[in-house]
Amino acid sequence: MLDIEIDGKKLEVAEGSSVMEAAGQAGTFIPHFCYHKKLSIAASCRMCLVEVEKAPKPLPACATAVTNGMKVSTHSEKAVAAQKAVMEFLLINHPLDCPICDQGGECQLQDVAVGYGAGESRYKEEKRVVVNKDLGPLIATDMTRCIHCTRCVRFGQEIAGIMELGVANRGDQSEIMTFVGRTVDSELSGNAIDLCPVGALTSKPFRFGARTWEMSRRRAIAPHDSLGSNLAVQVQHDRVKRVLPLENEAINECWLSDRDRFSYEALASEDRLTRPAVKQGGEWIETDWQAALAYAVKAIRGVIADHGKDSFAVLVSPNATLEEMSLAAKLARALGSANVEFRLRQSDFTVDGLRAGTPWLGLAIDEVAQLDSALVVGSFLRKDHPLLAQRLRQAARRGAKLSLLSGSADDQLMPLANNVAIAPSQWPAALAAVLVKLAAQAGRPIAAEHAALAASADGAIAEALANALLSGERRAVLAGNAVTQHPQYALIWFLLEQIAELASAKFGHLTEAANTVGGYLAGACSGAPFATPRKAYLLVGVEPGLDFADPVAARAAFSQAETVIALSAFRSAVAGFADAMLPISPFTETSGTFVNAVGTAQSFNAVVRPQDETRPGWKVLRVLANLLELEGFEYESSEAIRDEVLAAKPGLSNHIAPLTGEALPVCGLERIADVPIYATDALVRRAPSLQKTADARRLSARIAGVTIAKLGLDGASRVRLAMGGEGVELDLERDDGVAAGCVRVPAGIGQTATLGALSGQITVERV
Repeated sequence: MLDIEIDGKKLEVAEGSSVMEAAGQAGTFIPHFCYHKKLSIAASCRMCLVEVEKAPKPLPACATAVTNGMKVSTHSEKAVAAQKAVMEFLLINHPLDCPICDQGGECQLQDVAVGYGAGESRYKEEKRVVVNKDLGPLIATDMTRCIHCTRCVRFGQEIAGIMELGVANRGDQSEIMTFVGRTVDSELSGNAIDLCPVGALTSKPFRFGARTWEMSRRRAIAPHDSLGSNLAVQVQHDRVKRVLPLENEAINECWLSDRDRFSYEALASEDRLTRPAVKQGGEWIETDWQAALAYAVKAIRGVIADHGKDSFAVLVSPNATLEEMSLAAKLARALGSANVEFRLRQSDFTVDGLRAGTPWLGLAIDEVAQLDSALVVGSFLRKDHPLLAQRLRQAARRGAKLSLLSGSADDQLMPLANNVAIAPSQWPAALAAVLVKLAAQAGRPIAAEHAALAASADGAIAEALANALLSGERRAVLAGNAVTQHPQYALIWFLLEQIAELASAKFGHLTEAANTVGGYLAGACSGAPFATPRKAYLLVGVEPGLDFADPVAARAAFSQAETVIALSAFRSAVAGFADAMLPISPFTETSGTFVNAVGTAQSFNAVVRPQDETRPGWKVLRVLANLLELEGFEYESSEAIRDEVLAAKPGLSNHIAPLTGEALPVCGLERIADVPIYATDALVRRAPSLQKTADARRLSARIAGVTIAKLGLDGASRVRLAMGGEGVELDLERDDGVAAGCVRVPAGIGQTATLGALSGQITVERV
């Protein structure tokens, strides 16, 4: 610790701190533009000039390290004169368009100009004008306002991992621009809007939507991936206008993924289901809540009376709240049925008889960036978990050895020790081989079954993965979404746990959705949902044609059912499958709780009133249970339901009982299915701006060049795919990152839903 003095105030600061950081510790504000606590130091704006005793001229506080006995003056005559001079230069070319600028009222330049700007400009010459750039559907530009702080450039390089923006030209001709007319396509691109201290980069979906002082600011939790990012939702006239990150160092820091930032557009979709409806004579008839609930009660009772209690099943979205999951599971069991499930894309349920508790991340979120080595298996990391990938990127930048094993060697925008792509059917053999290598190095015996399983794997790959994992002290083994969706989920889980044990590493699951851990805590898991088709289904927040491991099997199960009662926020999600639609609130119109990947329960309240006749899902389930005359549903608030679930204190555990198995035999081509980042749930599928992005537009069958040649598809531009269901036609795209003998086809979208299961044999032929 060093003793310094700032504006006469003495304090102790850590060695290596900057004057800016020390001033923050002392509660002293130093004006700045280019400085940001999460980015490298550029010292380019010069707004933070301060006077340091014995220094011949003012020094930038952001780039000046403290020394013992240093005396700093931030408001001396010399410091203020320097700051005002910098402010004058910054305003020379800046347009006076605050009344029409989206940044007005929350502009850093505006605020600092009040304190350090002159009342009148001495600059009488013609101002510079910069042509605006097309950065894509999410970011609007007014580049004449840019002050070249380079925050957006440094963010891309250091946090997002890709330099999509750069500075061209020099001096007063400098411009921030993309490379050769490209757009900004990072899954974290919206953070550049927050970082911009002026109105150069603003939100295109929000553009001219409202003024900051006209909106209320309310807290919420992101409903998409397993991180549980904290949101600041801005509301005007009971309508969500904008979503911003709410800083939480332990979870999302000050960042937000574009999926969490822009999915709010779907809340105002014309597809919103806002009134109950019942199908009569093949036509949808809107009705009132009393009639719709009476229809649902009669239908459920009738099926149970005719076919028994086991004929009823409840399926819940993994993005539903803890309260909705709990009441759905409780309702099913109160009716005598054990058929309730939220793991809609999982196909191997043998884990339920083997796991010791609720699978979770296995380490704290902020520990991820401190890892020295990690093995990530079965994850499209950047797209499945954008902000967890960002944490791993920081670890890699520090020198951590990261290895990925999946079906496609995607560019993760971070330095990787190994990026291995092999067919999903061969993952168990590859992991068994890693286990054999680690056991040999540790001098531990290995089960004969696992040694036999490893025999077909590439020993060199296994050795590289094992050696990388053993480097450093802080190690982790992480299972991704594709592991959960794998037909041999249980076997892979066991192998990964054994690998982690031999490597003295922490083992965890990245977990797929906003409330995957919450679904286990709520007891909404009973096994394969379509192993035996049921006669009555109650759907909660589910989009039947897109949310399942096998959409074809799901469609068949719903079509043979006598009744399907759907609780949904969107009409098109369920209209083709249900005979009664009950409108429930999305996350912004209800109170509830999401439990993230580390088991942190984060509760939130509604930020706007429910639209029209929409009602919170937990209230609909409670009333439905009351009308079914079930006991134990006398809840007055969502908090009462939450407290009941969490009071049971179910344990988090990644332990699984020992088991053995063989690799799945696959003859011919094998499907690799990824759920694109903007097709994961009903909200993002209906967000117009997200659907205009490059990630959403990329719809093709991706095959490695060696496989294309083997199939005789050289020169083909379009192919027909089939897996036993209806075939689909897609453009053919060469992608040498895809494992040999595999075809990568997106799931979770209507164009490919008719193919069937997420894994298995697939045929491809030229169109």
